[in-house]
Parts: sequence; C-alpha cells; structure tokens
Amino acid sequence: MLSTLRGLALGIILSWGWKRAGIALAAGALSALAMAPFNAWPVLFVTFPVMVWLTDGAGAGRFKGVPAAALTGFWFGLGYFVPGLYWIGYAFLVDAQTFAWLMPFAVLGLPAYLALFPALGFAAARLVWTRGPTRILALAVGLTASEWLRGHALTGFPWNAFGYALAEPLALAQSAALIGLWGMTLVAVAIFASPAVLIDRTARKRVPWHIPLAALAVLAAMGIFGAVRLSLHPTTFASNVKLRIMQPNLQQDVKFNYSAKAEVMRKYLALSDRASGPLATGVRDTNILIWPESAFPFFLTREADAMAQIADLLPPGTALITGSVRAPDMPPNARITRAYNSIYVIDHEGSVVSLYDKLHLVPFGEYLPLQNLLERLGLEQLTKVQGGFIPGTVRRNLDVPHAPRALPLICYEAIFPNEIASESNDRAGWMVNLTNDGWFGISTGPYQHLQQARWRAIEQGLPLVRAANTGISAVIDPLGRVIARLDLGIEGILDSALPAPIPPTPYARSGDLAFVILCALSLMVVIRRSVAQKLP
Repeated sequence: MLSTLRGLALGIILSWGWKRAGIALAAGALSALAMAPFNAWPVLFVTFPVMVWLTDGAGAGRFKGVPAAALTGFWFGLGYFVPGLYWIGYAFLVDAQTFAWLMPFAVLGLPAYLALFPALGFAAARLVWTRGPTRILALAVGLTASEWLRGHALTGFPWNAFGYALAEPLALAQSAALIGLWGMTLVAVAIFASPAVLIDRTARKRVPWHIPLAALAVLAAMGIFGAVRLSLHPTTFASNVKLRIMQPNLQQDVKFNYSAKAEVMRKYLALSDRASGPLATGVRDTNILIWPESAFPFFLTREADAMAQIADLLPPGTALITGSVRAPDMPPNARITRAYNSIYVIDHEGSVVSLYDKLHLVPFGEYLPLQNLLERLGLEQLTKVQGGFIPGTVRRNLDVPHAPRALPLICYEAIFPNEIASESNDRAGWMVNLTNDGWFGISTGPYQHLQQARWRAIEQGLPLVRAANTGISAVIDPLGRVIARLDLGIEGILDSALPAPIPPTPYARSGDLAFVILCALSLMVVIRRSVAQKLP
C-alpha cells in the first residue's frame, strides 16, 4: 500500500503546468466539503497531503520554488472559494435587471481575490520549506498566517477559515475556547497535512508513522477535552427570561419596498403574537421579542403609526429587539441620502431604550470602496443606498429591560472573532445576532453563517441568539449547543429560554495570545530545522 502511495505522490510531485494547476484546483474544491453544511472534514486528510506534495515539487522551479508554490496555492484557493462562496451570486439576482450582469464577476472575482491569500501562504511556507516532518509545520504556519491576513486585510473576510473544519462534532470545536479560530486553523492544517510524511524515509529507512499517529492523538485529545467540557457545563438558563424570535421569511423585493409597509407590519404583528401551543397566549408569554436585521422597508422611528403598533403589541414587561435602517440626525424635512444599519431595543411604551449602529459594513453590499468615484461611473451597492451606509463608531452593549445586557452583532459581524468585546469588567450576558440571509436564497451560505456565529459562542463562553429573516434562526448556549432553531426558508416563531453564560474562557480573557505563542514556537522549529539542513 505504501508503495502505491509513494507512486501516486511522486506523480503529484513531478506534475507541472496545467496538470499541476488542475490537481491543486481539484484539491481546493474537495476541501470545500469540509465546511457546513457537509462538514466532511476527513477529506482534508487527502487534500492537504496533496498540497504538501505539490509544494515539494515546486522546488524544481526557479527562485527556490517560491513562485511555483504561490501559483499552486492560488489554484488551490480558487478551487476552494468558488464552490464555498458560489451563493454570493444569488444576491445579484434579487434585482436582476440592475445587477445580474455583475454576477460572474462576483462568483469568480471574489474567489480569485481571496485565492491570493493561500498563494501567499504557500509561498511563505516554501521560503522555509524543509525535508521531513517539519515541512508540515511550515505549511501550517504559512497557511495560517495568510488566513489571519485574509481575516484582516481590506476590512477582512475570514469566511470558511480552515479552522472551521473542526466545528463538527461539537466536542472538537471546544478547543476554540482555548486558542480561538486562528489557533484552531494552525492545528487543523498540521493535523490534516500529516499523512504526507508517509512517503518519507527516516535515517534508518523507516516510515515515520509516528507523525500521523501523533496528529491523530492530538485530534483524539481535543475530542476528549471537548467531551469532558461539555459534560461539566450542562446548559443552564437565565432566570425569568423568555425569548421569542420571529422569522418572517420575507422575500427581498418585499422587504425593501416602501409600498409594502402595511403588508410587512401586518405580517410581523400577526406572526409575533401567534400562539405556539394550546396553552400559549402569544407574545404575552415572552419577555423579549426579536425581529431580524433591517426588518422594515422604512425608517422605523420616523413612522409614528408603526411605533404605535409596536407599543400596542408589547405587553408590560416585554421589549422588542429589532433591526432597522436609521436616518442620521438631520433637520426636519431634510432629504435623507445616507443611513445606519441599526439595532433598536424598544419597550412596551414604544420608547427606544437602547441603540447600536453597525460598525463593520459589507463592501459592495452596504458601501462601495471609492464610493463617490464609482457612483459617478454609474455603479451602486446592492442595497441601493446612495452614498452607502454610515458605519457606527463604537460597539456598545445593549440595555434590555428585564434581561442581561446583550452584545449586538449585525449580519456578518459575527464572523470576526477579534471584534467581539471581551473585557471582563464590561462583559455582556449574551450575544444577539440579527441578520438577513435572504440575499443568498436556499444555499450553503446561511449554514456556513450559522456555523461561524456558533463558534463565537464557544470562544467567548456566551450564549448567542440569532434572528434571521429567512433562516437560520437559533438559540445557542455558551458551549455551542443549538438549543432551538428555525430552519432555512421557513416562516415561524421560535420560543426559548435564554441560556446563561459561563465564566470567560481563556480565549475571551487573552485573545489570540495562545495562537501567537503556538505559531511562534512552530516557526522556530521550522527555521531551526531549515538552517540545520543547509549546513554542510
């Protein structure tokens, strides 16, 4: 069997030109199966060793193989991101007459841009490449560093980072409470790439079985740690806090159509007060009613009748958390050209108790880079807000009547681990994530979004409550257990108690410190080995 494996690996190592590109492209496409909703992470035990062997073969090229490794990484990235992000194209079909022509540029252009990061990662790994097992660490460090950069450069987009391959089963994901997403990415790449060394021979002509066995041992240890952690922290609930999430499943052409104002409000009010059982009395059974992101085709607080309807809906002691576009403070009758994407907390008297404006806006969705220039050229973002949305200035916890304070996250703000407040002296009791994944239809995108939001709960030790227009709405405990959910494309309500938080996790207290230490130690081992191999 090993001789067959060596023959296969040799063919990959010696491949060149379009054959090499095709192998890398196929490896990337197969790797996308490791993400939600498939979670077929064992496939990475095949694809990552293939990438190690392709990087081995890159050494035949010029400049120590760095350009060849970069090109190989680019094709791998393109293969990974196109099937992983194809659903972005759905957003350009919401208003097909205006945006459909841009769909191919989005479906191929964004993955091509993102593929530059694994290209950089493979190039960096090739710079310190070694013979033997330490090249696995070289790849892990290089690829993780490029993934971190992808999550931060030009506002960042850490979607489907390789660490998320360990999101299922839930026991494996518990290590994120220690080392966060980037630490898990480093560990995942090293574990999944380890079988590549089975084609090597030690100085005693032995197969280095101990390397993949050690990787499996680490994986097993993570599973055991996670199982113990889950058993030690059963789900508990906050006292006297009952949630109701309303998932309207509105189509996008209705959600952003002002003429549908009355229709939207009727649906929201009726659905919110729907009885969920024979003894239920609708919204009167709950303390907190939650509606999704940008819930209205109008400026909520400027529509007195809508605010009055909300006040009539809410019984004493019940508050509404809802998304809405918000007009900036302006003189009466002034023309509104820009807006905030916001979250309101509204009490039973119809008064705004708390407010949050979205900080991390979506490029090309909520604003255009070089906004004024591109608008003069006739382009506009998908939301068609002239001038783009206005970013908020600070993330502040929301005061919620009769409940712990909540950390607000709008849409894809939940995918950025570094943006979640972690100061223990100002720690929220839960996170609330309002989103509108209706842009992306019935696709893999909303499943990936939910998986990444759930990861934040594990990292922070905070429960997360998610309200999504078309799904997937969910209540998640601080260890990532999904307590209740409404699936994609379903209209309905979700009633649940609010899970209680656990003490701050090591990651919540120290952030990426553990990841930096792991990365630095791994790099030191690689550099030491690389220098030793160059000595006579």
